[in-house]
Amino acid sequence: MIIIPVYNTLMLPDVDLYFKEDSFIQVAGKEPEAGEKVLFLITKANEERDDMEEDSFYPIGILAKVTGERTNGSLVVHTDSRVNIDQVHVREDHTIEAKYSNRPDVGDMSAAEQKEHLEKVKEALLAYTSEHSWGEMVKTYMMQFSSMGEIAVALSSRLGITSMEKYDIIAEDSIARRTDLMEKAIYEFVEVAKIGSEAATSQEEDHQKIYREQAIKKQMQYLQNELDELHPETETDVRRFEKKIEESGMNETARKEAVKVLGRIKQEGNNSPEYGMLYDYLDFITSLSWEAAEQEAINLDEAQKILDEDYFGLKKVKRRILQQIAVMNLKRKQAGSILLFVGAPGTGKTSIGQSIARALGREYVRISLGGVRDEADIRGHRRTYIGAMPGRIMDGIHKSGVSNPVMVLDEVDKLAVSYNGDPASALLEVLDPEQNATFTDHYMKVPYDLSNVVFICTANTADTIPEPLLNRMEVIQFPGYTASDKYRIAVDHLLPRAREAMGIGEDALVVADEAIRKIISDFTMEGGVRGLKKRMDTLCREAAVRVVRAEELPVTVTEDNVREYLDAKPIRHDHILEKKAPGIVTGLAWTAAGGEILFIETLLTKGSGKIIITGQLGDVMKESAQIAVSLVKSIFPEETKELEKYDLHVHVPEGAVPKDGPSAGITLTTALASLVTGRCVSPDIAMTGEISLRGVVMPIGGLPEKLMAAVRAGISRVLIPAENEDDLDDVPQEVKDRLEIIPVHDISQVLQITQVRDL
Repeated sequence: MIIIPVYNTLMLPDVDLYFKEDSFIQVAGKEPEAGEKVLFLITKANEERDDMEEDSFYPIGILAKVTGERTNGSLVVHTDSRVNIDQVHVREDHTIEAKYSNRPDVGDMSAAEQKEHLEKVKEALLAYTSEHSWGEMVKTYMMQFSSMGEIAVALSSRLGITSMEKYDIIAEDSIARRTDLMEKAIYEFVEVAKIGSEAATSQEEDHQKIYREQAIKKQMQYLQNELDELHPETETDVRRFEKKIEESGMNETARKEAVKVLGRIKQEGNNSPEYGMLYDYLDFITSLSWEAAEQEAINLDEAQKILDEDYFGLKKVKRRILQQIAVMNLKRKQAGSILLFVGAPGTGKTSIGQSIARALGREYVRISLGGVRDEADIRGHRRTYIGAMPGRIMDGIHKSGVSNPVMVLDEVDKLAVSYNGDPASALLEVLDPEQNATFTDHYMKVPYDLSNVVFICTANTADTIPEPLLNRMEVIQFPGYTASDKYRIAVDHLLPRAREAMGIGEDALVVADEAIRKIISDFTMEGGVRGLKKRMDTLCREAAVRVVRAEELPVTVTEDNVREYLDAKPIRHDHILEKKAPGIVTGLAWTAAGGEILFIETLLTKGSGKIIITGQLGDVMKESAQIAVSLVKSIFPEETKELEKYDLHVHVPEGAVPKDGPSAGITLTTALASLVTGRCVSPDIAMTGEISLRGVVMPIGGLPEKLMAAVRAGISRVLIPAENEDDLDDVPQEVKDRLEIIPVHDISQVLQITQVRDL
């Protein structure tokens, strides 16, 4: 048996095929013998025999035999039937073996019906050829056709159908449906030929109009493809968007919307007032990455190394991030909670997102939400508005070029509410794993899968984040850095990066260790290292000036001359009072920049029992002062029985700075108790805790930052709520070693420890 692979050729049973004998011998590899079987294998692509493999062939072939006849120098091969190709084997010498089985036709069309269709096709062909001078020459040849298959095979190379469509005809078991497919292809051939002829006449029958329309579309598409290949620079917007829609991999809903908008562009043309808006929409939606990238294996040790290289300390934060990465590695997809990093500015909340992206091998996107007050900034504008744009989420996805970036939503605590809607509520859908797989941006108006995005949120405080949004996230505290932490960060990270950014070599700038420590203690005040970074940059800029001017180098910064190079005054920090006095107690406060100490000052003056509160205190702190007054009256009835003859003034210094929160409750109570008893509280004692009307000391937040502030101010003893003892695990050991930390349950313990009240 001779096995011959063919491509893009229509072959059907009971048809004579003609081959040049020398070409046939070259393909078959031997002289053909009369009656010898030939198996034609239909290839899926136009491949050389050397490149063919077992899966290069369709599962249906044509069985034929050599008749031995020669006609006009051509060898005649007669096809017998279609067969199922059960097995194909391509040897190393590129010869082919195959096993096959018979594939019978479904005889659902009578011979009379076949003849009727054949006569109609012949009439159409004769009508077309009769209009040409060469018509008589082909008329006799055409009348010899005895089946629709013979006509289709004879016209195979001229039919305007693809190789796949030709195979569909071969694979069709039903004779009726196969006849319809061949008839349609032949009629389309006739119509395509008529389009190219000036003698073409319009057909009134509906089915001929349909064939003509299809033929025109195929001809236009073919010509456009040819034009695009010859002159890519002249490719039309419509054609370019058609290609992009096909190649984008977008879901069916998005594809339908894109095709609809493209139809409007075709209909209205590029002179339409809406053309720019429609163009921008299609350009945006087709440029998105729609296909979900496969999650690659993550080397946990390498991820740990990246985090350790980029950040000093933050052991608990890093451990939680590695847990998240490990789960993603096991499930091969985004999993786990949305992480919310909360901490003072400069602690590395935002920039650690870049390290996470690097550890995961993903793109990084940062979206700042500070001050956003319009819901459309999250969900996008509807396209009915002039200047409509997608929301920040989808814009970030578009810029990243992938569907699974690491996206940092920065400053979520600073989202605002206005008449334009509540952007925090719009974020609920974005951050909810149950909903974000079908997130719909108003501008796109089609769903997009955000479930593969690694979302990381940052905030300075969780207090201003709405509860429904906060519930969708896992809060991870970023504690402030101790002085020794800041020193290591400055030496290992900030100063080398500043040198690199300014182009300063190590031999041009020398910064003494004591100078760095002085900068940390006297020229920075926040819990993070943002201010410290600015000071390192300042030193490098000063060195840059010296280098450019070719002055004496190196620039040496010491503890004594650091102020000269920084050209700034030291920042004033509150320190413990040198003298103690009744009614004055040191408290601990948390601010967005870290921890600070504050002094509660109280004073009695002749009056009518009024309570005067100053220092720009918020409502919560004013209520704490009222509770403290009532509590002191109940604890010290004798000392306060004539209090109505006096005005009580409560003041918290630095009146220009707003202060609020319940954690000054025990400090206010102790200050008032000290005032009415006349007993002084030692200045080296500081305290923090909320007070109830029953005298119970209740827990507070921000304990690590407050204790760091106590160390910086020279405090030696700190009273904290007993319920906050577990939070001491988050406090650096260096801070705990320098403080005597005393947990208290109620105000009686506080007053006894501070010696305001006897045991």
